[in-house]
Amino acid sequence: MFNRFAISMILAFVLVGAMPQAQAKPLNAAALTAWLAAYGAAWQTRDAAAVGKLFTAEATYHEMPFDAPKAGRAAIEEYWRGVTGDQRDVVFKSEVVSGNGKTGVAHWSANFRVPSTGATIELDGVFVLEFDAAGSCSSLREWWHVRAGG
Repeated sequence: MFNRFAISMILAFVLVGAMPQAQAKPLNAAALTAWLAAYGAAWQTRDAAAVGKLFTAEATYHEMPFDAPKAGRAAIEEYWRGVTGDQRDVVFKSEVVSGNGKTGVAHWSANFRVPSTGATIELDGVFVLEFDAAGSCSSLREWWHVRAGG
C-alpha cells in the first residue's frame, strides 16, 4: 500500500508547476470520480473499446515508468485486450487524491482471479492523469504494487 508520504511526494512532483490552461475547464472531483468509475466498469467487464473511449486519440498510457508508453487509443485498446483477457471477477476501487487544472491524481486498487493459473491478484496503485478540455484522458501514468496468491 502507498503511505501518505509517498502519495504526497508524487503530488508534489506532479502538481508543482501544473497550471490550468485558460481555455480548459479546471478538473473537478466529480468529473474525475466519474472518469474513474467508467474506467473501473470497463476493467470489470474487460471492455477494451470502452476503455479506449475514455482517452483522446493521441493519448499516452504509461504502465511502467521505464517502458515506452502505449501511444494512441488503438495501442491502449490493444494493451487492454491482452492484459485483461485472463482476468475474472475484477473488483476495482478508486479514490480521488487531488485535482489541479487539468491534472488528477487517484489512489486505486483492484482484485481479480486468473483462471489459467488459479492465482488471485491484488493490485494497489496511483494514477496521475492529464485531461483535455472535453474531459478525455490525454495521459495516464501509473505506479502499482502487486500481491499474488492462489
